[in-house]
Amino acid sequence: MKKVNLVFGTVYGNAQFVAETLLKQLQTHGVDAKLWQSHELKGYVPTADEYLLLVSSTTGQGDLPDDILPWFLELKDTAPYLPDLRYGVIALGDSSYETFCGAGKQLDELFAELGAKRVGERLEIDACETMEPEVEAQTWLNNWLPLLKTEPGA
Repeated sequence: MKKVNLVFGTVYGNAQFVAETLLKQLQTHGVDAKLWQSHELKGYVPTADEYLLLVSSTTGQGDLPDDILPWFLELKDTAPYLPDLRYGVIALGDSSYETFCGAGKQLDELFAELGAKRVGERLEIDACETMEPEVEAQTWLNNWLPLLKTEPGA
């Protein structure tokens, strides 16, 4: 299986904790995986020979966290064409706000605009219903991994 790159955007650390938990789970399954830190993202353009898993919380009025925003804007400005990239999205939010999971939705929309193909459904984790988002994310990952194996070039 191709390498899985995990990129997270977080304000209070929840999305980072989810991403770190998923990294361990991927490694347990024998999947080569890397967790990108925000300071490493400048200039990073995901490639087709690896998968991308985005994990982001939402802040403000549906905004991206400050740690991932520069990378998002860089990709939006440079608009690399990524038709062979396969990705997944885990969005954390609070359904008591109109902009529930807004950051994850923005990331999903950006990668779709860049031509990438999302594998599986976007997971939206509601802080009003889930006290342990990493548990819900692990269940989602267990369903996502088999989907990757059906992708061309897996």
